[in-house]
Amino acid sequence: MLGECVGRWRVGRAETAAVLGPVLAMLAMGLWGLDRGGMWRDEAVTFQVARRSVPQIWHLLHEVDAVHGLYYLLMHLVLAVRPGEVPLRLPSVCAAAAAAGLVAALGSRLCRPRVGLWAGLLYAVAPAVGHYAQEGRSYAMVAAGAAWATLLLVRAVTATPNPAEAGARARVGDWCGYGAVVAVTCLLHELAVLLLLAHAATLARARVPGRVWRGWLCAAGAALAVLLPLAVVSHGQAAQVAWLVPPDGRSVERLVEGFAGPSEAVLVPYLVLAACALLPVPAPRGRLSLASVALPLAVVPPAVLMGVSQVVPLYDERYVLYALAGAPLLAAAGLERV
Repeated sequence: MLGECVGRWRVGRAETAAVLGPVLAMLAMGLWGLDRGGMWRDEAVTFQVARRSVPQIWHLLHEVDAVHGLYYLLMHLVLAVRPGEVPLRLPSVCAAAAAAGLVAALGSRLCRPRVGLWAGLLYAVAPAVGHYAQEGRSYAMVAAGAAWATLLLVRAVTATPNPAEAGARARVGDWCGYGAVVAVTCLLHELAVLLLLAHAATLARARVPGRVWRGWLCAAGAALAVLLPLAVVSHGQAAQVAWLVPPDGRSVERLVEGFAGPSEAVLVPYLVLAACALLPVPAPRGRLSLASVALPLAVVPPAVLMGVSQVVPLYDERYVLYALAGAPLLAAAGLERV
């Protein structure tokens, strides 16, 4: 009994260290040079809108930018304390640090703490993460919400030692928490709803029992119901994204470079390691493997949005920043195999 307790304590300490390392690294990189002495166009919009009164913001959202409404209201609270360039970007830095820690927690839970540490650090140094961590927009928050929702999904499915009984015994609170986080994440940016498709692919690949599907469908349905009014209003403001064009091959290249890095010396080994994580390994029915979680997360939202955008252009790489969390998980798992 004593040996078992000591073993659990060591594992818990290792998992804590695996999460804290990426969080601190991301905080250090995000805070470095945060005060650049100027705002670009979208940040200036955030600053101007968030400093209005709540009734003024509410009135504005009926005309434009409904998709960013919740973010503007949150930033209204932040800038009410102290308006400025650093306070404008600080929530994004904190959200990026939280996302790095959540990626590490996913790697630790699905594989081992060492994989979690590597995945979290790879996430923290990704070019796209560093860019949006220092931008006064909602995308870093959306990425953190997506990573949190994915961790809650894993927790809900693996709530019991016997994966085949996970759907029967998983606490209702697990699915309620999952649905609430997904809903808030989608309210921060409605295209985060594609996360649900990634999670559905994860459950299908893991061949989870029907009870798990029912729990997930209830949670996902509740999140969609919350999102529906925003979707209706934002559809009437579609002219705001008329500048978008259908993505092409170069769009895919830029997305991959933003996830991994623009240099071939980094990009090629990164992709090779990710491919190693996809080598087939027998897994019990109903068990979530790291690959079954990370691959759909990294691929499904960008692929679906790019496909839809061939007909109705909606794609921009920042809209799928949250999918980046899957890439470092795959690379870290591949490194562990090697």
